[in-house]
Amino acid sequence: MVGTLDEHGTPPAGSGPVLGQADFQYLRAFVLEHCGIALGEHKHQLVQGRLFRRLRALGLSNFSSYCDLLRNDPHSELGELASAISTNVTSFFREAHHYDLLVNELLPRWLEQKRRAGDRLRIWSAGCSTGEEPYALAMVLAEALESRDSTVDARILATDLSPQALETARKGVYSLERIAGISEERCRRWMLRGSGEFEGLACVHPRLRELVTIEPLNLLHPWPMSGPFDAIFCRNVVIYFDQPTKQRLFKRYADLLPVGGHLFLGHSESLHGINDQFELIGRTVYRKIAG
Repeated sequence: MVGTLDEHGTPPAGSGPVLGQADFQYLRAFVLEHCGIALGEHKHQLVQGRLFRRLRALGLSNFSSYCDLLRNDPHSELGELASAISTNVTSFFREAHHYDLLVNELLPRWLEQKRRAGDRLRIWSAGCSTGEEPYALAMVLAEALESRDSTVDARILATDLSPQALETARKGVYSLERIAGISEERCRRWMLRGSGEFEGLACVHPRLRELVTIEPLNLLHPWPMSGPFDAIFCRNVVIYFDQPTKQRLFKRYADLLPVGGHLFLGHSESLHGINDQFELIGRTVYRKIAG
C-alpha cells in the first residue's frame, strides 16, 4: 500500500513506486511525439510525482505498467497524461490588453466588415484549459454584437487536450475566487450567482454558452476544422513545445488565418525566429502578412 502525496504530488520517500530511468526515457519520447512537450532530464522527479496520481487512479503498482498501457493504447490515456505533466494556469481576462484591443478596435471593425460582406466571424481559443479564456472572449463578443444590434454569425471554438479541463469548461461553473478577474459590471451581466448548496459558486450566462463550442483536440494531430478564423488565441501553450513543434504549429495556424488575421500569444511567447508569416502589431499580438 502506498503512502499519501505531499503538497507537490510526490509520494513520501520509500513508500511509493519509483520512476526508473528506462521508463522515464520512454515517457519523454512518448510525450514529445504525441504532445510536442519537451521534458528535460531535470523533470524526472516532477514526472514521477505528477504521474504517481495516475498510477493510483488506474490501480497500477509501478511505472512500467503505466508505460505498457501507453504502448498498447496510447490514445486512451493521452489527455490524462498531458494534464498531469503540464500546468493549467488561467483566469478570466488574463492579459487584459488583448481584450482591450478586441473591444476598442478589432471587434467593431470585424463586425462591420462581416455585416457588409454577409460573412461569418470565427475565433479559436486553442488550449482553452478550464474555459475562462473562451468565456471572457464570449463576453466581449456578446457585448459588441449587442451594442451594434448585429446579426452577424459569430462563434468561438474552444479546444483542449485535457479531459478534466474540458469537463470544467463545459460545466461553466466557477468559484467566486475564480471570477475575481471579471469586472463587477460584467459579473452582474454574465455570471449567475449560486445560492443554497451552490453558495460560493457562479455559472456563466446561457448566452455565453450559445457563442462557445467546446471540443477535445490534440494540436499535434489532424484538425477537423478548415477555417478560416479571424483570430486564434494560443496563449501560454507553446511554452511547453520544442522549436520544431512550434514551427509546424504556427505554420498550421497561418494556414487557417487569412491575410490580416490575428494570432494572440502568451506574455512569454514570441514568433521571433520561428515564423515569418506574421508581423508584431502589439504586445504578443501578431497579424498575418503573407499567404
